[in-house]
Amino acid sequence: MMIKAKRHWLRICGLSLMLPFAAAQGDNDATPQGSTLCTKIPIPCDAVIAHRGASYQAPESTRPAYLLARDLGVDYLELDLQRTKDGVLVAVHDNTLGRNTNVAEVFPDRADAPVSSFTLDELKQLDAGSWFNAAYPDRARDGYAGLKIMTLDEVIDIAEGGKNHPGLYIETKVPEQFPGIEQDLHEKLEARGWLGDETKSRAEAEQGAVKVGDTPGRVVMQTFSKASLASLEETMPDVPRVLLLWLGEGGIDAAPSEPQGEDESKADYYARQKVASPEAYQSWLDFARDHGAIGVGPSAVQTAHDGKFSSQFSYMELAEPWMIGMAHNDGMLVHLYTVDEPADFERYQQRGVDGFFTNRPEQLLEFYGHPSQDQDAILTRYGF
Repeated sequence: MMIKAKRHWLRICGLSLMLPFAAAQGDNDATPQGSTLCTKIPIPCDAVIAHRGASYQAPESTRPAYLLARDLGVDYLELDLQRTKDGVLVAVHDNTLGRNTNVAEVFPDRADAPVSSFTLDELKQLDAGSWFNAAYPDRARDGYAGLKIMTLDEVIDIAEGGKNHPGLYIETKVPEQFPGIEQDLHEKLEARGWLGDETKSRAEAEQGAVKVGDTPGRVVMQTFSKASLASLEETMPDVPRVLLLWLGEGGIDAAPSEPQGEDESKADYYARQKVASPEAYQSWLDFARDHGAIGVGPSAVQTAHDGKFSSQFSYMELAEPWMIGMAHNDGMLVHLYTVDEPADFERYQQRGVDGFFTNRPEQLLEFYGHPSQDQDAILTRYGF
């Protein structure tokens, strides 16, 4: 079954074999050894994946974040998928709602309850935008107050609207909490015309516009869960899939290290973690390959400025040149999460990364040579 699924996907891509790609050797300044896999698999080269939308400029996973990312011209809108108590698929990252909604005010007795314990009507009562204004006053906008949690249908509507048609890059979030969510997702995407060779009666994008949503690579499924990857292989064998990589519990075996210090930031702690061995890393690549994945999504350590990391999303280093080389040797793309700074785009591009998850798609698009755009004007046009 696993070999059959992989071969079926390769036939879709027009591939009869996967050519090995040499791993970059030496230090970070080694000659780039990027793959040409993106020319053979229907996924954009130098993929721009808007992490929870344009989530630096607008509240994550909300309407303005996705509208802004779409109109900037990203290849994919990224979202974390969970399921409500009444069976609706929603775009929410955290297991609980306290970080970026006012759940403690609206449902004080359920402030720590999982997303799955709320109905859609209850979730729609929450304010998913005001937290952003309080946390980032320099990026605050009056229109962010009162934003609502979005359903998958609402994100699809955004992807299908406008002159650009970005694809969807969907993560099955904590899938063990949602048995059968892979099948639910299959049914929703099929009903909306996002599976198969043709999309359902969608207007052709304008000349020069993003058209990823009108291609065989319109949907990419991602997951940290080996079990969910296997389920996705069964339910959506023709949809490209990516195994996300993590170090430590539930992920790749880590080398022994000292516990996090009292005054040590999480970013600093993550940055000093190391993979136990090349074999430990390879075992996850093997699982991804054997279950038909077209790529892996490793984490990145971001550039530190004045002794501090530039982003709250600085994680473990799982994209050393030899690691990227191993993935390419296995015929898999490497989409790196989550990178926001031009110095890091440059560093990891030199290592051969095939695309980035980013909170700042405007910076990544400019890095790739696209003209800069007025984000304020885009947001204002939509009333934010």
